Amino acid sequence: MTDKPKLTIRLCGPRGFCAGVDRAIQIVVLALKKYGAPVYVRHEIVHNRYVVEGLQARGAIFVEELDEIPMEHRDQPVVFSAHGVPKSVPEDADAKNLFYLDATCPLVSKVHKQAMRHQRLGRHVILIGHSGHPEVIGTMGQLPEGTVSLIETVDDAEKYQPEDAENLGFVTQTTLSVDDTAGIIAKLQERFPQLTAPAAESICYATTNRQEAVKEAAPGCDLFLIVGAPNSSNSKRLVEVAERSGARHSLLVQRAEEIDWDNLGELSVVGISAGASAPEIIVDEIIDAFSQRFDVTIDLAITTVETENFLVNRQIRDVELTAQDMAFVNGNH
Repeated sequence: MTDKPKLTIRLCGPRGFCAGVDRAIQIVVLALKKYGAPVYVRHEIVHNRYVVEGLQARGAIFVEELDEIPMEHRDQPVVFSAHGVPKSVPEDADAKNLFYLDATCPLVSKVHKQAMRHQRLGRHVILIGHSGHPEVIGTMGQLPEGTVSLIETVDDAEKYQPEDAENLGFVTQTTLSVDDTAGIIAKLQERFPQLTAPAAESICYATTNRQEAVKEAAPGCDLFLIVGAPNSSNSKRLVEVAERSGARHSLLVQRAEEIDWDNLGELSVVGISAGASAPEIIVDEIIDAFSQRFDVTIDLAITTVETENFLVNRQIRDVELTAQDMAFVNGNH
């Protein structure tokens, strides 16, 4: 039996689920408890395959569009994902007499309200975000066609030609890189001094906090693992932040089995964090996988403690949520 090589794991805090993701998953779990299966969910409730599969195993059925819900199930609840939906979706649900529970993150709803406020005050809305992301589709879908322009990069900001440069307001997707977005906003403000900012920061606390923790932990890491899905915007940003902040190498992984152990190179310090839609149980799984191969010391890299908690929809607040109900994502902490 050879001695295992020593390894320090810098475990970032905060990491993993934010209050909005936690709430969205709770809504599906509680709806299943109260109304029984099936509960329909429009789009992935959050960007994480493990979470989606865990909910499917409990009786959730994921659909892309409401038309896919069969007639005989139209009295079962349908849940809208945490990313938010265009106004046309609840209107469509009402027209079909569907009972829906909206799991849009309250911080995404706040961005919707900020965008609508700009428009109500006569401003053309600039949305800084990633084209095709469900959150961007949802935010643009709050406003009439042609009243929002999407800007993705500093280059877009440089080229953008508004009809009326005096009346512009901006909002951003909640899951962007804080540093990248600051560059885009600076370029827009330089070109359009009259540009109105939203009443409050659009990038959410959870995105900012996770990026700050990774920034602090990255220097000196041989490898930085971010647990998250390839279509998760906030997780992909964490990979970039880790590399920019001094980690030698950074990877996005969904599960421990994706780690290519033979090609990791020499490791003495590994950073680990998780995107806002990644369950803690997978972080545990990855730490266990390292512990089988290394003599692991865990070094907690905590920059702040999050206490945010968002209430679930009124219709399901009478159902008790137990630790056991959420153990499939939270582990047995």
